[in-house]
Parts: sequence; C-alpha cells; structure tokens
Amino acid sequence: MTELPELSGKVAVITGASRGIGFGIAEAFVARGDRVCITGRNEEALKEAVERLGADRAIGVAGKAHDLGHQDAVVAATMEAFGRIDHLVNNAGTNPVFGPIADVDLNVARKVFETNVISALGFAQKTWAAWQRDNGGTIVNIASVAGVQASPFIGPYGISKAAMINLTLQLAHEFSPRVRVNSISPGVIKTKFAEALYENREAEVAAGYPLGRLGVPEDIGGAAAFLTSDASGWITGQNLVIEGGLFLNAGVA
Repeated sequence: MTELPELSGKVAVITGASRGIGFGIAEAFVARGDRVCITGRNEEALKEAVERLGADRAIGVAGKAHDLGHQDAVVAATMEAFGRIDHLVNNAGTNPVFGPIADVDLNVARKVFETNVISALGFAQKTWAAWQRDNGGTIVNIASVAGVQASPFIGPYGISKAAMINLTLQLAHEFSPRVRVNSISPGVIKTKFAEALYENREAEVAAGYPLGRLGVPEDIGGAAAFLTSDASGWITGQNLVIEGGLFLNAGVA
C-alpha cells in the first residue's frame, strides 16, 4: 500500500490477521484511514504483514489467540501505541480436524472452542474494559456458513461458529447501546486456511456458487468495513452471510 489516506482517528484490533481474511480486513481498515493492531501466531509473518500495511499505521503482537496473557498484551500494546480501541474484529480461528463427528477427539474439540469462541469472548471483555465501555465502538465476529447449516466432516468447527453467532447476539444485547456487535459468515474464501476445500478443484467448487467464483479476502474486508462504519449505525446483533449465492441452491435437484 503506497498511498495512504489521512488518518480517520479510529483504531482497530484484528485477530488472526497476518494473512487471509484477517489481513484483507486490515487492508480495508487502513485504506479508509484507520490504524490497526494485528495478531497472529507467526512473528515473521506478522512483521511482513505490518510492513505491507504500513509501519506508521499498523503494529503486530504475536501469540495464541486463546492465551489470556496474549490478549492482555494486545490490548496494552494498542492502547500504548494509539490510545484507543474503537473496533474489534475476532477473526482468529482453527480447524485441526476433518472426519465424522462420532470419532472426534474431545480434546481437539475443546481446542477448537478455546481458539474460535473463548478467545473472542476474552478479547471482547478486554476491549470493553479498556475503551469501549466508556467510549463506544464496534465488534465484528468472523463466523462461517458452517455455523448456520450442517457441516459434515468439520463438525467441531461448524459448532464453534454457531456458538460465535450466538456470542454475537449475547454481546450485542449486553453491550448496547455503547457498542454494536455483528458477525459475518463467509462461504469458501480463497485463503491458505480454506485451501483443502478447493485445492486442485477450484473450478468445480466455484461452479456450485451462483456468482461463479469463490470469495476472496477483499469481499470480507469490505463487509467488515461497512459493519464498523457510521453507515451501519443502526445495525447490531446481525449475522451477515456472504456466500456468493450458495444458499440459493438449497432444495434444487
């Protein structure tokens, strides 16, 4: 990003943002003038992402999303660097298991919930206490279409994303009117995280989408930018499904 706009004065924390959907959201926020703190597990990848976003607009804090110490460090670093946290995007997620839910290792399922759901609650609590309770703001939780329908062979992931959608409702209710909270449920997005779902058969998978292509991180970045803008000022507690028309095929032989 070579030409950056004037600063908006707003600041966002975006978890799991060294690449993929999270980075696409960070790009969209920086493009409108926000400053961002991005997180990720790989310190080198995080440094590269910060450089791409602009070192005067972004900072990175490496760590595991579900680690309470990491959450504290992210909030502290953001407040020290920028003095505020207007927006929180809970994007960090994991899906380490593929197979029938009857055979799922319960310890693996617990790990999925720790990363995908409990970490989001933790970040929401900490940004609320640090800034949003007194100053307002927005939260966007990245869920999935797997959370609104059966998701064979990725059951724990789908269940965790359904929980993320309900977490959105709980937070929207309890944090109103100071903080608006919404979620986004993407279909298959072309990222390394989702690569196994379309690798070597992208055209075949894309043919199942009425819009004829898979999603890209920019699709979600634009939606997150909208849900954290004044243009969505009367929207809270909603789950925005972004799936290229996939659900239009329901019931079609």
